[in-house]
Amino acid sequence: MALGLAAKKAIVKEVNEVASKALSVAVAEYRGMEVADMTVLRRQAREQGVYLKVIRNTLARRAFVDTQFEDMDPALKGPLVYGFSLDAPGSAARLFKDFSKDNKHLKVTALSIGNGLMGADKLEAVASLPTRDEALAKLLATFKAPVSKFVRTINEVPTKFVRVLAAIKDAK
Repeated sequence: MALGLAAKKAIVKEVNEVASKALSVAVAEYRGMEVADMTVLRRQAREQGVYLKVIRNTLARRAFVDTQFEDMDPALKGPLVYGFSLDAPGSAARLFKDFSKDNKHLKVTALSIGNGLMGADKLEAVASLPTRDEALAKLLATFKAPVSKFVRTINEVPTKFVRVLAAIKDAK
């Protein structure tokens, strides 16, 4: 069914707003996927905080104007599903990577994190980016490591002294 001009403008506006807030976008070709599989993909996207949208590529080009994803034009060919990561930069890539393991019809064609178009070969690297919570946990562990090593070192001095005293006592 053909969309009217007002509906197309509404779609472009909606996607533009999401793209301007998104941390990254992943684009995948879904040719041959069944409706049930797409429903499962949409459900997983909602659970992981990924905005998923199937729109015409011409509308996507217009929606990407004045956003950090303007350079996506060369990759917008074929029937595509767009996944926008809103919480963590690797969310959409991780979603598509995990889903494509079980569904051979979903093929990632391009990724973009900020300015810079990346091919599908970078999917693994982008999908392995830590979430915000994981990154904070690693940062805190890095801050905590020197302090805990210092405390262990300070604690070893009296421990060794007590061991020496116990060895002298046992020797006598």
